[in-house]
Amino acid sequence: MSSQRTPVLEPGWLLTPAARPYLGSILHRNRRRVFGEPRTRCARHERGVSPPQTPPNTPIGLLERPALPPGLAVPLVPYKLFLHGKSGVGKTALVASLAGTPVPPVHHETLGIEVTTVYWPAKPRASGRPVLFQLRFWDCGDGAMRKFEHLLPACKEEADAVLFLFSFTDRASFEELPAQMSRAMDPDGSGLVRVVVGTKFDLSPHADVSERDVAAFEEAQGVRVLRAGSAPGAGGDRGGLARVSPILDALVESLWHRDQITAGVAPEGEGSPPA
Repeated sequence: MSSQRTPVLEPGWLLTPAARPYLGSILHRNRRRVFGEPRTRCARHERGVSPPQTPPNTPIGLLERPALPPGLAVPLVPYKLFLHGKSGVGKTALVASLAGTPVPPVHHETLGIEVTTVYWPAKPRASGRPVLFQLRFWDCGDGAMRKFEHLLPACKEEADAVLFLFSFTDRASFEELPAQMSRAMDPDGSGLVRVVVGTKFDLSPHADVSERDVAAFEEAQGVRVLRAGSAPGAGGDRGGLARVSPILDALVESLWHRDQITAGVAPEGEGSPPA
């Protein structure tokens, strides 16, 4: 891959002392807050699209976004991210970990589209003012997408990024990545950010995909592979943020950098995102 570029956001900023008020806005009693919308019947549900999902027994609609004092108010930047991957690679589990909600203990095929919103504060290097990113993850079951032709266009509509997932314990899911990327991406790219995530990275004794395989893929495709473990992200100190912050930081870094290029304030071709 090409040399790494200088990040446009400060890596790991949310876990620094300076970010404490912003960190507190997404935590409650050292656990992640869940932000959602009131559960309503979705007109498209019968056609395979589910309304935005929140975990069972979770207060819904009480907080639509993190609350900050007026003096700390920051701009809200929304992004839509679509997850694509073979059934069973862990798309739903990854979203649950990133959102800080319980990971389903047993795999169940996602029947339609589930939308989960994650808020992530970050600080641009070129500004003293943080930004609050709103990440809406669209998780669509592989079987449903193959059955209902309208689901893929619905997921791609106005999307900012596509997350292509494979499992380190399922070589077939890794080998299918190029075909999936070709199928999901338009010829011109349409400004979509490509992100590849390898799940179950911590199950190394059962790995079917080697680091050499990943390095060759990164070189051929020009993308960096992010790694996610199989352990749930809801528990632990600060709601498991230390475990998921590298992935969330990498996502907003890629999206913000794309926006800076579009705005003409960052040059293209500066290399790959920082590790």
